[in-house]
Amino acid sequence: MSKGILGMAVRGVTLRLVSALAIAAALAACGDRSGVGASRGVPLEQFTAEEIYKRAEYDLNNGDPDDAAELFGEIERLYPYSEWAKRALIMQAFAYHTDRDYENSRGSAQRYIDFYPADEDAAYAQYLLALSYYDQIDEVGRDQGLTFQALQALREVIEIYPDSEYARSAILKFDLAFDHLAAKEMEIGRYYLKRDHNTAAINRFRVVVEEFQTTSHTAEALHRLVEAYLALGLEAEAQTAGAILAYNFRATDWYRDSYQLLVQRGLTAQAKGDSWLRQVHRQMIKGQWI
Repeated sequence: MSKGILGMAVRGVTLRLVSALAIAAALAACGDRSGVGASRGVPLEQFTAEEIYKRAEYDLNNGDPDDAAELFGEIERLYPYSEWAKRALIMQAFAYHTDRDYENSRGSAQRYIDFYPADEDAAYAQYLLALSYYDQIDEVGRDQGLTFQALQALREVIEIYPDSEYARSAILKFDLAFDHLAAKEMEIGRYYLKRDHNTAAINRFRVVVEEFQTTSHTAEALHRLVEAYLALGLEAEAQTAGAILAYNFRATDWYRDSYQLLVQRGLTAQAKGDSWLRQVHRQMIKGQWI
């Protein structure tokens, strides 16, 4: 994921922010490590904002994002009202993100949004802020607080900057993060189901069916509901869950497995009773669900 994000980030920074790359490349070609920030005993105050910026770019492009972020920060300190300071702030956020220092990346991105809300790179700053949460989402078993924060930040990219080049990527990542939350509910539900805590399992699977209908986990959640309700002897609810599966996911193994479970009990997949699932079924028939 990190390589893809790095590629997009480099492309996303406007040409205005990377106009000095040619000079940085020239430094790299010469193997010169004695530029701004590398020279010992030479105060940064003796260098112009542009010189410090170019040195920071050099470090960033040569695998030293930590030093680059520090130098970008020095521009903001020494030349706080310059155009270079504005450029440096967004680049500092990117450098911190590249270094996986997500907290500081978030801080720099938020300052950019606060100071320059109308600037063309504000959308990128908001996107970086969202990524600082999103890129920490890994295995399902972890606490999902970061996932909720990522969803909120990604939603802001989509809603505040719908025409930006980052909106589409934010939508894709939002869907993946949303799916991640559903996966967490499924994991807990399966845990309860295996231990015959059927009521607790049903509560988890119900969350998936009602709140995460568009994710990839809905069909399994319905099947698990069939299992759990049959285990409790609640046949009408199990049949209704099977009916929803039949209507939306007939071609899946989840439906076939549920069908076999129902047939073994002499039951069919049809909506019965007046449970919450029956309400879902009514909404589905009216085209208001899934």
